[in-house]
Formats: sequence, C-alpha cells, structure tokens
Amino acid sequence: MPTVLKIGPFRFHFYSDEGNEPPHIHVATPDGECKFWLEPVRIARNKGIAPHNLRRIEKLVFQNLNLLREKYNEFHNL
Repeated sequence: MPTVLKIGPFRFHFYSDEGNEPPHIHVATPDGECKFWLEPVRIARNKGIAPHNLRRIEKLVFQNLNLLREKYNEFHNL
C-alpha cells in the first residue's frame, strides 16, 4: 500500500491487489477512507469521511491529478 502523497491529514495511496478496476486513488484520514476514480474524477466509495472533507479531498485530487495518474500508471505498470 504505497503512499503517493500526504497533505495534512490526508494520505493518498494505492492497494496492490485490486484487479482490473479503472485508475483510482484511495485516501485515508483519521476518520475513514474514500476512493476516487481518476478518469473522470468522481467519488467511488466513502467510509466515514464527512462531506466537507470529501469536498476538500476532491479538490486535492483535481489539483494533483497529473501526479496521481502518473503514479497509478507507474505502480500498475501501465
């Protein structure tokens, strides 16, 4: 579960065993975890993160989209 980016309480990471899912990023917080698809950017799953933090995370995903896509492709050998 490599960490790609850490911003404040948000840790952006991947899991190595996720089959054939589209490009995405997991974000862990002290309150829970969510997953965002990267193409197009949209929430895929949320467990325990408040709506205002989901909006903050979504904004960070957009701001770092090129890096997240690059790291996803690198990690998954695409």
